[in-house]
Formats: sequence, C-alpha cells, structure tokens
Amino acid sequence: MFSFFTAKQANEALPNVIKKFEYALAKKSDITKIEKELQMILSTTDSFEKYMELKKQLNSAITKFYESVEILENTGVMIKSIEQGLLDFPSKRFDEEVCLCWKHGETEIKFWHAKDSGFMGRKPIEVSDETLI
Repeated sequence: MFSFFTAKQANEALPNVIKKFEYALAKKSDITKIEKELQMILSTTDSFEKYMELKKQLNSAITKFYESVEILENTGVMIKSIEQGLLDFPSKRFDEEVCLCWKHGETEIKFWHAKDSGFMGRKPIEVSDETLI
C-alpha cells in the first residue's frame, strides 16, 4: 500500500531500508562479477560447458537482484539509482508532493527535493520543519 513518509517515519525506517539497499547492491555486484567472468571465458577458451555454467549463474544472480529490488521497493521507497546509491521517500510539503532523499553512506535523512528537481535540487530539512507531513 502506498503512503507518504514524514521525516521522522523515514528516519525510523532507514536502518531497515539501508540493509535492503545494501543487499540489492551486493546482488548487482554479483551480476557485474559474473558478466566479467563470462567475457573472459569467451575470449580465452572454447569451453561451452564453462560458458553455460556461468550463464546459469548469471541468470540466477539477475533473478536475485530483481527480487531484492522488489523487496526494497516494498518498503515504500523509490529507487533512483542503485549504482549511485540514491533513494527517495515520498512525502508532502504543504500540498505539494516532494521526496525525502537519501544517498548511500548517509546515516539519516537530512534533505528533501521537489519531484522534478532530483538530487541536484536537494534542500536541507530544518530541525523544526513541520511543513513536511
């Protein structure tokens, strides 16, 4: 079910979201590693057997990655970029829909931005910012 986050709710959810994000990031890394191995196999050997084994591993890794993305999105966050580590928590400021934003490495949500401005439009959340729902 879709819902908007207050800054407090987003920060309370953040530790769980970070764990799920880091799991998805690890699954993405697994894909990259297997893809590199596949390229090396193609250029250094004629073994279809090894290629097919790696291809199966890649398919499994891709499935696990998309499952991890679904689990992460089920927390209510919007994934902006796995690679750049950007997630948004839907929120409202007055009657306007906005995003509370988080970047990998941050320990709390301290910024928000308009839906159409993205990461470059981040503004700090004031300590007593009651304009965010």
